[in-house]
Amino acid sequence: MNTKPYKIYGENIEQGALNQFFDAMKQDFVVKGALMPDAHQGYVLPIGAVIATKDIVVPAYVGYDISCGVCAYKTDFNKEDIENNKDEIFNAIYRNVPVGTNKRKTIPYIEQNIAESIKFVCDMVGENYIDALLKCGSLGSGNHFCEIGYDGNNDVWIIIHSGSRHFGHSVASYFMKKASITNVDVSKYSEDFDNNNKEFKIHNPEGFEIAKKKYIDKQVLSNTKSNLESHNGIDINTKLGEEYIYCMSVATEYALLNRKIMMQDIYNVISLVLNDKGGFIDYNGVFINRNHNHAVKKDGLIIHRKGATHAEKDVLGVIPGNMRDGSFIVRGKGNPDSLCSSSHGAGRVLSRKKAKEQVNVDVFVDEMKGIKAKVGKSTLDESPFAYKNIFQVMEDQKDLVEVLYHVKPIINIKG
Repeated sequence: MNTKPYKIYGENIEQGALNQFFDAMKQDFVVKGALMPDAHQGYVLPIGAVIATKDIVVPAYVGYDISCGVCAYKTDFNKEDIENNKDEIFNAIYRNVPVGTNKRKTIPYIEQNIAESIKFVCDMVGENYIDALLKCGSLGSGNHFCEIGYDGNNDVWIIIHSGSRHFGHSVASYFMKKASITNVDVSKYSEDFDNNNKEFKIHNPEGFEIAKKKYIDKQVLSNTKSNLESHNGIDINTKLGEEYIYCMSVATEYALLNRKIMMQDIYNVISLVLNDKGGFIDYNGVFINRNHNHAVKKDGLIIHRKGATHAEKDVLGVIPGNMRDGSFIVRGKGNPDSLCSSSHGAGRVLSRKKAKEQVNVDVFVDEMKGIKAKVGKSTLDESPFAYKNIFQVMEDQKDLVEVLYHVKPIINIKG
């Protein structure tokens, strides 16, 4: 029976997600946990889980898309101008912002110190450096989106949900493998080889040691391939732990830069269509950035958020709902029971496959009237019906965040 403190927000969370959460809570290094109302089953840890550990960081608890997150910027554009030109803006964004598996044709401007850090990490984890640079400023696919919408004051917002692209995936894969190898007990493989090769050891001791090492390496590799997505952790006080923390921080910089480049591109596109003066985005204005796949040090613990968002007291955040219902600009309440966290969105109720099988295209099209978006068979898995009721999710976490604005979509861009 689990005796460690935890809190579950929301009701009717699927059993698979609960099982994953409680499996994580059983780990010796875990000290506290929370499950957000958008929780649903993932791998190892459910999406929407927050896990606090002591001295141990678990790469699989952070996941592959390190620092995937949402940023929002309140613009000076006029709502009616956006609505009257939404078709042209929509098409221009698709021409100027790479989506899906596409990347940029030229490398965007990246400050030298950040570029050098990216290069260092690429060399370490085996990622293609030029490819990483060309993908910086691209949306990706799945539930990633760019959206232009308006709040209750008719102020226009640009909201972007994207991550660290393949760069973050390479970092995650590299350290999940390292964590798995570190946690493999090789004594059994060593003993097995010794027992089965006694004559070999007597007659050719040097060859025996070479063969033994190859055997153990092969067994460890086999174990690692089937054990990547696991509870294997890394001590943050070791060299490997320090390397992961550093590489994760670089992936966080990369993910933010990725969103900022797209934000500027979309801002420029709208300015050109509206014959507005444009210019550079004022990041000292109302610009919010919150990522939801990370591990951060706080109060002597490592707080892992897998599909969960910072919600410290008075910190601004963004919680997206779906293509139809838009997003919420929120202020954190710093609730310690949730480890100062909130949901990162609405949370899925249908897998991508089930959504494509069960959701009616005509109903989807009807629900999206008035919103310029890709609406059809290709986006059924991102329809409102594939997600939980975002309004109920927000109600379930009223002790975690205060809603400041509900931003309703005019234009939605999907990969």
